[in-house]
Amino acid sequence: MTGPAVVALGGGHGTAVTLQAARRYAGKLTAVVSVADDGGSSGRLRKLLNVVALGDLRKCLVALAAEDSALARAIEHRYEEGELAGHALGNLVLAGLIESTGDLVSGIHAAAELLGAEGDVLPATVERVVLKAEANGSEVAGQVAVSRVGNIDSVSLVPADARPPRLATERLLAADQILIGPGSLFTSVLAAGAVPGIAEAIGRSQAQRVYICNLRPQPPETSGFSVSDHVEALARHNVAIDVVLCDTIQGMPLGDLAVPVVDVPLTGDNSLVHSPAKLALALSHLLA
Repeated sequence: MTGPAVVALGGGHGTAVTLQAARRYAGKLTAVVSVADDGGSSGRLRKLLNVVALGDLRKCLVALAAEDSALARAIEHRYEEGELAGHALGNLVLAGLIESTGDLVSGIHAAAELLGAEGDVLPATVERVVLKAEANGSEVAGQVAVSRVGNIDSVSLVPADARPPRLATERLLAADQILIGPGSLFTSVLAAGAVPGIAEAIGRSQAQRVYICNLRPQPPETSGFSVSDHVEALARHNVAIDVVLCDTIQGMPLGDLAVPVVDVPLTGDNSLVHSPAKLALALSHLLA
């Protein structure tokens, strides 16, 4: 397939929307996804099966799945009763594929093949990690706990030497465009960017590095943040960017930015989330 090589970095719903946008113009598309979640179904399976957090991987696989895929709809099904209450079917399927293949990356690849995914999904690291934050002069551990505090200065991972899969760094180095965000700044975007080797690969890459800013602050994690506050947080974690794409119509102050910014409408009928169509148009124009 012809077209640019695009890599999306982050996790959760934000990166899923970015993938829905990028698949409209990308040739080779890759998601590099945080696996630090310790809440909900992902957290329960981490403890039970000794696997990385699977929920964000599942969301990104579904975003790349073949259109009108019955399997993609089934994988998003969440049980409401009994011992499986709260679990998404896709998390269980992923756990089974990882166990049967004996390898995290191979298991995710098998799921992508079943879904007819138009792109690859890779974990930011193959190890179980705990997200740690320095906030309000003290240390907070665990993604759920970090998401509930404000005034976060920095985040890191335990173990500190967790590494990304080789293919993730290869794709970042070979990319034409790297898309960072949107999504929870510290608990999704920087939970992936904090993996040693990821920020280094972004810094070395010759790709156009785009930060897609959130539409509004996310209390308490980024209460009172402007667009420039988001960018400064990326810089503190050595995540290099070349341009910021944002939509301040939704109420996010711009602040004082030292990098180029493109401020355009990025929402549709639902002003709470980015429109994949408008995001695709803006991103493809940036690359052109």
